[in-house]
Amino acid sequence: MGRRSIDFPAWLAERVQHIEAVLDQFLPSATLAPTGLHEAMRYAVLGGGKRVRAALVYAAGEASLQPGTAASAQEIALDHAAAAVELIHAYSLVHDDLPCMDDDALRRGQPTVHVKFDEATAMLAGDGLQPLAFELLGLMPIAPALIVQATQLLARSAGSLGMVGGQAIDCESVGQALSEAQLRQMHSMKTGAMLEASVLLGGIVAGAGSAARQGLESYASAVGLAFQVVDDILDVTGDTKTLGKTAGKDAADNKPTYVSIMGLDGSRQLLKELHAQAHAALLPLGPSAAHLACIADYIVGRDR
Repeated sequence: MGRRSIDFPAWLAERVQHIEAVLDQFLPSATLAPTGLHEAMRYAVLGGGKRVRAALVYAAGEASLQPGTAASAQEIALDHAAAAVELIHAYSLVHDDLPCMDDDALRRGQPTVHVKFDEATAMLAGDGLQPLAFELLGLMPIAPALIVQATQLLARSAGSLGMVGGQAIDCESVGQALSEAQLRQMHSMKTGAMLEASVLLGGIVAGAGSAARQGLESYASAVGLAFQVVDDILDVTGDTKTLGKTAGKDAADNKPTYVSIMGLDGSRQLLKELHAQAHAALLPLGPSAAHLACIADYIVGRDR
C-alpha cells in the first residue's frame, strides 16, 4: 500500500488540527444567543477526541478521487462531510453520558456536558448538533444527487436502524447473556454504522465508482467492528486516565461485551482477523488507499 513512504502520524495530526479549525468555524459562536446552549455545543465538540471518523472521511476521499475532479470543491465537500460525522458523533456522546443512559461523569478526560452545565442543556446541545450536521451536508459544492446520497446515508446510519437503534439494544441488553451474533449486530449498529458512514461519505463526495464503493464497504465493515472490539478490550485492560473516560464501566454496569463473551484472548484473535479483512478489502484500491490502511493499523494498535 506504499505505507513505508508516508508519514501517517504527521498526516493524522494535520487532519486533526484541520478538522478542529473547520468545526470551530461551523459551530455557532458562544456569543450568539442562546449563549449557554452554544457554549455547551462547542464544549461538546471542540478540544478533544481522536477524530477517527473525520480521518476516515478524508482518507476515503483520497482513495476515491476521480480524474478531472475539481480539487478545491472536493476539499470543501470533504470538510463538510467530516464535520458532519464529528457533530453526529459528539451529539451521541453527550446523550450517551446522560444519567438516563450511561450516567458517566468523564469524557475525553473532562467533565461530561451534563456535569459541566446541566442535564437540560446537555440534552439540547445534542439536539442542536444533530441538525447542524445535515445542514452542512446540504451545503456541499457537489452534484445534488450526491448530496442526496450523502444525506440519506448519514440519516440511516445515525437513526433507529443504525447508531440510535444499537444504543437501544445496548440499553435493553444490560444484565443479559447475548450470543456473539447478537453482540455483533448490536455493535454493527451502535458503533460500526457511523464508522462505515464516514468511509462511504468520503467515497460519495469523491465520486467513487461501484467497484471502489464495494471495497470501501468491506473495509468499513471490518474497521467498524474492530473499533468496538478494541474498546471492549481497553475497558478491561486500560485505565481511566489513559482512556479519558471511566475504565471498567461496562463490567460494573453488567453490559455484554466481546471480552465477557469471548474472553480476552478470543477478542484479540477476532481483532487480528478483522485487521486482515480490512487490509484485504483495500487491495483493489491500490496505493491511493494507503491512509485507510494506516487508520486500520492505528485502530487495532490502540490495544497495544
